[in-house]
Amino acid sequence: MGNRGLPCFFFLLLLLLLFAPLSCSQSQQSCDSSDLNALQGFVEGLESSALGWSFNGSSSSNCCNWVGISCDLGSALVKRVIGLDLSKKSLKGSVSSSLGGLDQLKLLNLSYNSLRGPVPVELFHLPHLELLDLSTNRLSGLIPAESNLSSIQVFNISFNSFNGTHPILAGSSNLSVYDVSSNSFWGPVDIGICNSSDSVQLLRFSANMFSGDFPAGFGNCSSLSELSLNTNGLTGTLPNDLFTLSSLTKLNLQGNALSGTVSTNIRNLSNLVLIDTSSNSFSGAIPNVFDSLNKLEYFDASSNKLTGGLPPSLSSCSTLTTISLRNNSLRGTIDLNFTTLPRLKHLGLGMNFFSGRIPSDLPNCLQMQTLDLGENNLVGEIPSSFRNFTSLAILWLSDNNFSNLFSALQILQSLPSLIHLALDASFHGGELMPSDGIQGFANTELLFIAFCGLSGSIPPWLANLTKLQYLDISSNYLSGRIPSWLGNLGNLFYLDISNNLLTGEIPTSLTRMKSLAYGNISQHFGLMLKVYPNGQFLEYSSLQPSINVSNNKLVGSILPGFNGLVNLHVLDLSFNNISGTIPDLSGMSNLETLDLSHNHLTVTSRDAADKYCCSKIFSSSRLEDI
Repeated sequence: MGNRGLPCFFFLLLLLLLFAPLSCSQSQQSCDSSDLNALQGFVEGLESSALGWSFNGSSSSNCCNWVGISCDLGSALVKRVIGLDLSKKSLKGSVSSSLGGLDQLKLLNLSYNSLRGPVPVELFHLPHLELLDLSTNRLSGLIPAESNLSSIQVFNISFNSFNGTHPILAGSSNLSVYDVSSNSFWGPVDIGICNSSDSVQLLRFSANMFSGDFPAGFGNCSSLSELSLNTNGLTGTLPNDLFTLSSLTKLNLQGNALSGTVSTNIRNLSNLVLIDTSSNSFSGAIPNVFDSLNKLEYFDASSNKLTGGLPPSLSSCSTLTTISLRNNSLRGTIDLNFTTLPRLKHLGLGMNFFSGRIPSDLPNCLQMQTLDLGENNLVGEIPSSFRNFTSLAILWLSDNNFSNLFSALQILQSLPSLIHLALDASFHGGELMPSDGIQGFANTELLFIAFCGLSGSIPPWLANLTKLQYLDISSNYLSGRIPSWLGNLGNLFYLDISNNLLTGEIPTSLTRMKSLAYGNISQHFGLMLKVYPNGQFLEYSSLQPSINVSNNKLVGSILPGFNGLVNLHVLDLSFNNISGTIPDLSGMSNLETLDLSHNHLTVTSRDAADKYCCSKIFSSSRLEDI
C-alpha cells in the first residue's frame, strides 16, 4: 500500500525538472535596452504619470510586465516591445520623439488623454505599426506629408487640433480604418487612400474645414462600409461612382454645401443603414427607391431644398427608426402606410407645406418618441388614436390650422411619456381655454399654447403639472388675475403669459419661485430639444430663465421680492399699469434683460436707476418711457 504513492511522486518530480529551466529562463528575460530608453524618454516628456513604471533597480529589466506594454512571444531572453496601450491613463504633456525607437511596435494607443503639442515625425516611420490611435487629445500641428506606415491597418487621429492637409498614407495597402474627424484640416479631400488600399472599410473626414467639389474616386474603395464627410465646406454634386459602393452601410454628408438632385442610383446601396444628407442644398424630388433599401434605419434629408411629396416607397422600409425631412419645401398630404413602419421612433416633417389631416394610422408606430409636424398647413382635429402613443415624449404641432383644442388636450393628457408639447399657433378658431376636464400631463415639462386666440382665464388644471419647467400661454385673450399657484410650481423657470388681458396685481408667489430663487438650473435652461440622433434641434433652441408678464393690464407696484430671484435672466413687466418706485433689484445677479418700460413708475434720476438696477441692461431710452 505504501508503494502506491511512488509513481505520483516521480511524476511530480519529472514536471518540476521539465519546467525548472523554463521558469529560470523567464526570470532571466529582459527588455531590449533601446526599448527601455525609448520608454524612459516618453515618460520624461510627460507632466504627470500614474503608470507606475520604474527605471531603477532590477525591476526595470523586464518592462513586459508593466502596465500597458506587451512584448513579442518568442523564446529569446531579450524581449521587444510590440504594443503600447495607454488609453485613458490621464496622461498630460507632450509625445516624445523617443517613441520612434520602438522599431518593432505594432500597436500604439494613446487615445483619451490630455497630450498636447505636435506629434513627432518619428511616429510616422514605424514600418511594423498596424494600429495608431491618438484620438481625443489636444494634439496639434501638421502631419508630415511623407510617412512609412506600410503595415498600418487602423489610423485614428480624430478629436484633436491638427491642421494643414490631411495625411495620405501612400503605400499603406492594408489600411482598413482611417479617421481624421474633428480636427482643422483644410483643402480638398484626397481620395488617394482608395488607390493605395482596396481593404478600406471606414473613412471619416467629419468636422474639419475641407472644401472644393465632392471628389470622385471613392468608388475605388470597393469594401467601404462607412463614409463620413459631414460638417465641412464641400460643394458640387454627388459623383456617380459613389453609388457603386454596394457594401456601404453609413453615408453621412450632413452640413456641407452640396447641391443637385439625389440620384435614383442610390438604390444600388442596398446595405445602407444610415443616410444623412441634411443641411445642404439638395433640390428636386426625393427618389422613390426605398423599396430597394430594406436595411435602412436612419434617413435624414432635413434642411435642404427638396420639393414634391413623400415617396410612397418609404412605407416599404420596415426597419426605419428615423425619418427627418424637416425644413424643406415638401407638399401634399402625409400619405404613408404607417402600419408597415412598426419601428419608427422619430418622425420630423415640420417646416414644409404639408396639408390635409393627420393620418389616423400614425399611432400604429407604437415606438414613436418624437413627432414633429409643426409649421405646415394641417387641418382637422387631433386623431383620437393618438392615445396609443404610449412612448411619445416630444410632440410638436405648432403653426398649423387644427380645431377643437379641448378635444386635443383630452386625448393628449393620457400620454404617460409626454414631456414636451407645443401647440402654439395651431388653433385659430377663437376657442375657450379649457378650464376643467383635464387631469393628465403628469410628466410634462414643456407646454406651449401661445398664439391660439384663446379666451377665458388661466386654467386651474395647470396647477397639477408639478414637473412643468416651461409654460408659454402668451398672445391669447386670457383675462382675470394671475393665479398665485403659478409661483408654487417648484420646477417652473420659464413663464410667458404676456400679450393677454390679465388684470390685478402680480402675486407675491412669483417672487418665491423655487427654481429661480435658489438651486442650480444650469442643466435645464438654454433649452435644446434634441430630437434626432445626429444632433438636430427644433426651433426653441435657447430659452433662458424668464418671467414675462408684459402687455397686460396689471396694476400695483414692482414687488421687492424679485430681488431674490438670483437665477432669473429675463424680467419683462413692460406695457402695463404698474406704478410706484423701482425697488432694489441689485441682488438679481444673473439678470440680462430688464424691461420696465411703458408703465407709471417714478424714477428721479439715471443714478437712481443705476443704483437699483444694472446700467448695462437698463437703458436711458427706457427710463424716459417708464
